[in-house]
Amino acid sequence: MARKHRREEEEAGIDMTPMLDIVFIMLIFFIVSTSFLKEAGIEVNKPKAAQASKAKSANIFIAIHENGQIWMDKRMVDIERVGANLEKMLAETPTEVVVIQADKEAKHGIVVKVMDAIKAAGIDRISIAAKDD
Repeated sequence: MARKHRREEEEAGIDMTPMLDIVFIMLIFFIVSTSFLKEAGIEVNKPKAAQASKAKSANIFIAIHENGQIWMDKRMVDIERVGANLEKMLAETPTEVVVIQADKEAKHGIVVKVMDAIKAAGIDRISIAAKDD
């Protein structure tokens, strides 16, 4: 009798290994298929635009504050270092589009210098972020 009772207890356990394998594979799938956006690091007051559209494949954002500060990858960057930082970011995540998030009170000259640095890094498509109406 004791043998029969012990065998029933052993068979009652559920093997969790296949379920853990499936959960682990799903986790890997979601991590690999997710695209992460790198924000510039500050919130800017974007101007409104009637024809604003969403950038589809942008991974690099450059923010220009109203006082002239330039932010890339959540840190402030000097205007002369924009090109070098951009090349480093392009080596990590190649992209065809760079988005400039310029404050509506930012000086035009700084925005043009940033655009020149982007062009010098080999990016031809530059998007300017704006709010929808």
